[in-house]
Amino acid sequence: MKSRQLRLKHLIMGLAMAAFFFTSIGSIWSGYRMNVDSIKENSLETNRVYAQKLATTASAYLEEAFQILGYSAGHMESIMNDDAALDKETDRLKMQNNMFNSVIVSNADGLVLSVSPPSVDVKGKYLTSVGGKEALSKKTPLVSKPYKGITGRLIIFISYPIFSAQNEYLGMVAGTIYLKEHNVFNLLLGEHYYNDGSYVFVVDADGRIIYHQDPSRINDIVMDNKAVKAVVSGKNGAQLVTNTKNIEMLAGYSSVPITGWGVISQRPLEVALEPSFDRVQEVAINAIPLMLLSIFVLLWTAARIARPLQQLATLTEESLDSRSVEGLKSVRSWYFEAYYLKSALIRSLSFLQGQVSYFKDQSTTDPLTGVTNRRTMDATLSEWEKNQLMHSIILLDLDHFKSVNDTYGHAVGDKVLQYLAKKMKAVARENDICCRYGGEEFIILLPNTTVEEAAIVAENLRQQLANSNSPCGRPVTLSAGVAEYPKMASTTEALIEAADGALYLAKQAGRNQVKTAGEK
Repeated sequence: MKSRQLRLKHLIMGLAMAAFFFTSIGSIWSGYRMNVDSIKENSLETNRVYAQKLATTASAYLEEAFQILGYSAGHMESIMNDDAALDKETDRLKMQNNMFNSVIVSNADGLVLSVSPPSVDVKGKYLTSVGGKEALSKKTPLVSKPYKGITGRLIIFISYPIFSAQNEYLGMVAGTIYLKEHNVFNLLLGEHYYNDGSYVFVVDADGRIIYHQDPSRINDIVMDNKAVKAVVSGKNGAQLVTNTKNIEMLAGYSSVPITGWGVISQRPLEVALEPSFDRVQEVAINAIPLMLLSIFVLLWTAARIARPLQQLATLTEESLDSRSVEGLKSVRSWYFEAYYLKSALIRSLSFLQGQVSYFKDQSTTDPLTGVTNRRTMDATLSEWEKNQLMHSIILLDLDHFKSVNDTYGHAVGDKVLQYLAKKMKAVARENDICCRYGGEEFIILLPNTTVEEAAIVAENLRQQLANSNSPCGRPVTLSAGVAEYPKMASTTEALIEAADGALYLAKQAGRNQVKTAGEK
């Protein structure tokens, strides 16, 4: 009888300890995987938004370049034979905003009439380069593919035709960008939001690098990169890729439609996942003492119990199921040892389930600002649309946020975003949901709220922000667009577009203000 009792005790011990071990490992592993997936999604979305913003900036730069060259071309007919006037105009274009590395004016035959700076020794020579010939042939505003110019430099040629009042082609005015020297792309793309191996590069329509932080990579063809293949086909998005150094990167990409270029923003996967490893280690360390205590209590009581412990052992094997805690409470602990064992198991399982809940919460929250992340926001809006719930949204964007990062650094910029999130929570009502949409853009979801009521909330937030100092030592302002479902849009996508349109109107009207969809 004694021998039989000992075998049963050992069996109960083994089952209980195995249950604890697998429960703990399973809980931590599932939480870790959820956290990793969340970090990947957030990093990919961040890189996509960042690449999109850089592509928009590059597109705006090219449009501005055409406007500047076009304005100059419209006034050149009368000075085409005046060398001094041409030299003055090319110097003005070169010095106006450092948009180009050099500026030239040629006649219809490709003879260079003027150049700035004069150190570019091409005046009086004919254009023989690929870009120059293409511009002379097409006689339209043009951005060339990269090529070697007559000076031997790797160049992009941005040209604008000159016509007389009688529509006679007189020549062209053009600006050049020296790809392997300091140029405007260094100003547009040189500073990034992370300094951890992340980088941005730009490719032309053939997959040839025209900007890279490593100048030696410029002019390389990188069509083997999946993100490059996607972006040169006109797609915008994000995906996991392997770069030329065989490093896995989380890449976001966006096209520049005006030229067919693509902007790719990449961050090393290993770097992005570092916080996940640290968090799992912290959780495991915090869990070990309680787990050891629970096991000790279990071993101490195992020698004195039989039937009640068998019930507990069965329940602990299913400890990942939240119902198992209720099952443990129903076990009859009619003696001292069983009562404390049951209590220890309930505490342990509740703790482990709390850790799982913690990881789930992390997957729904933006790690920087603490507000709801984009994925959870999308799910909430989808549910509201499915249930036909009337609601409004406030889409807001910090004004001139890039200047905050450029002036005070990204660490202060992050504090400003956290400061904004805190202000949003302060003005939000009990059922409102504050979300980070991407970058410095945020959305407040307001259920059962009209657009007029939402505009009041947005205006309250705007005033509070404008009338208090931010972490950079001065007030920052925001612009906001407000829209209502289903009054102003029949789908979530249309609702966000409507709010985005109102936000655009607020920006156009001078920033630091709130506009509603449909407002003039």
